Amino acid sequence: MNPPTLLDRLAALDTNTVSDALDFLNLPGATYGIRPLWDCPRIVGRASTVQLGAKTDAAPTAHLITPVVAEIRSDDRILVIAGGLEGISCWGDILANAATAKKVRGSVIDGLSRDIEGSESIGYPVFGRGVTMISARNRVVQLGSGEPVVFAGVVVNQDDYVIADRCGTVFVPAQHIEAVLDLGERIARRQDGMVQAVRAGRSVEEVMHDKEFEAIHSKEAK
Repeated sequence: MNPPTLLDRLAALDTNTVSDALDFLNLPGATYGIRPLWDCPRIVGRASTVQLGAKTDAAPTAHLITPVVAEIRSDDRILVIAGGLEGISCWGDILANAATAKKVRGSVIDGLSRDIEGSESIGYPVFGRGVTMISARNRVVQLGSGEPVVFAGVVVNQDDYVIADRCGTVFVPAQHIEAVLDLGERIARRQDGMVQAVRAGRSVEEVMHDKEFEAIHSKEAK
């Protein structure tokens, strides 16, 4: 049996645990306000970054994000879309169908989506700030891709790790993924033990004391 991959290990955690691990390591990555836009499953994958911005001229352009989707060649991608404009969509059901055909795992958007029922109907996960019916056409353009973007206040690089669930969206810098996973797994074990202790009747005041959380730093923590 093959050992679990880094993505397998990330998928076994949740955003709360990964956020806690980043906190312990003094790393940025947790965001606020990026939630599932339908009742979609948790997603984990590697970032394909896209930078959007306002259209400033009348010249026709390729539709935003389509060049990125067209170039995808692996099945571990999550589209990380930065630069959405207030009130204007930067995702829709045609893009969702194209991304599904390319085996993209989902989209996280620092902005809004339209046609959300279309994404839901094919099971394509979309996380973002909300929904709208207002089209991006002639309003929003793609400025770049595959480069660092600022997403909900967090710098995200191409190939960083992404986890998104009902609590939100978290990014893990690729160079720190193993340290974050090692610590996250210890946090998960420790917190599972704390839940069991409370259920067994131990004082929650004692169980949740800061010293219990600090014990997570120990590599021997169970």
